[in-house]
Amino acid sequence: MKHLLKGIAAAGMLMCSAAYAETNLKLVEVITSPERTKVLQTLVDEFEAANEGVNIEIVSLPWGSAFEKLATMVAGGDVPDIVEMPERWAALYAGSDQLVALDDYVASWDHGSTLTEKTVQMGRQTGEMHMLPYGFYLRAMFYNKTLLAEAGVDGPPATMEEFMAASAAVSELDGKSGYCLRGGPGGLNAWVMMAAAMNGTNEFFTEDGKSRINEPGSVAGIQYLIDMYQKGYAPKDSVSWGFNEIVAGFYSGTCAFLDQDPDALIAVAERMPAEDFAVIPMPVGPAGKAFPTIGFVGWSMFEASEHKDESFDLIAHLSAPEANATWAKRIGVIPVHKGADQDPHFKTEQFKGWFDTLNGDEYVPTVMPVYLEQFGYFADSIALDSSQEALLGQRSAQDIADEWAEFLTNEYATWKAAQ
Repeated sequence: MKHLLKGIAAAGMLMCSAAYAETNLKLVEVITSPERTKVLQTLVDEFEAANEGVNIEIVSLPWGSAFEKLATMVAGGDVPDIVEMPERWAALYAGSDQLVALDDYVASWDHGSTLTEKTVQMGRQTGEMHMLPYGFYLRAMFYNKTLLAEAGVDGPPATMEEFMAASAAVSELDGKSGYCLRGGPGGLNAWVMMAAAMNGTNEFFTEDGKSRINEPGSVAGIQYLIDMYQKGYAPKDSVSWGFNEIVAGFYSGTCAFLDQDPDALIAVAERMPAEDFAVIPMPVGPAGKAFPTIGFVGWSMFEASEHKDESFDLIAHLSAPEANATWAKRIGVIPVHKGADQDPHFKTEQFKGWFDTLNGDEYVPTVMPVYLEQFGYFADSIALDSSQEALLGQRSAQDIADEWAEFLTNEYATWKAAQ
């Protein structure tokens, strides 16, 4: 298959102008912020400048409602050519045959051979490569050194027990809280990590296909977060906090702990002196293990696109090694090409918590079961609504765990039957 990006330079720029007929492409971004849109627009402008006749419309959806808005667009026939695809949505669209398998495109792409094995593996979570990942999010714990010192806490917590105690101590300070809880959109990671840490395993299903989210240890982990909120160790309004709110809560000094991916480091480092905070691995549970989530996002192409070759050429431009490195540094993800870890940007003390996590035997990265077709709906609707109800005291940990287990068990059975 012939593509127009055979001449991509290492910098990710096209060396010569390609002549397209008048072509209009629509690209939807779903993890939207002013900085991300600015970087994306710059890369898109480079592509347009090098390819006369190509016009690219960027549609930016607010993350809090992106799942519903994209689904509405697609259902209404307003289908984009390219979409920024979170891993937990891919199975939904791939399962209904709406996404193009990119395997052949990537195989004939000059930079396909430099993708890491993890990148290719994650891109094929749905069986074929329905997404070209652009980076990975690995969870670790930010902590405010100043607040811990003021609260009389000797050092950062290594265990779940120490994490709760340190959060309680900081919450005794006037106007301060221990933990920047993400009770709003995108908060499922914390529930899964705490459940796994307390249960001693990150296996989502038993051998006979039953969800483990309502096992006693998992329920204890869910109760752990409910206690954190109801005991006042997290800000009261954090029940509805999303990404922007928890990050602002940390860099403003409102709370001492924040579990987040490298993307949060950008905003934090801009607003806090380096000596005032650090990043450590997630605290371990009773079994001596922690199970930080590792997620990924990438570029997918819809089957409905009338310009598939041109669309992949744009995906390839955005994903070329230097363009990907620029994107990774600016938005805060771990890059997808081999050798990127040797970049000085990633060999700093700021990234130590994430690399300690990758290198420590007690830390076992957890990949969400994004192969389940309805997992995106579960994460962004069912789990969101029910966990907020639990935080507010309207439902018990066991109650929501049983609801989640029933849904996930049924979804796993559906997936298993299709294999």
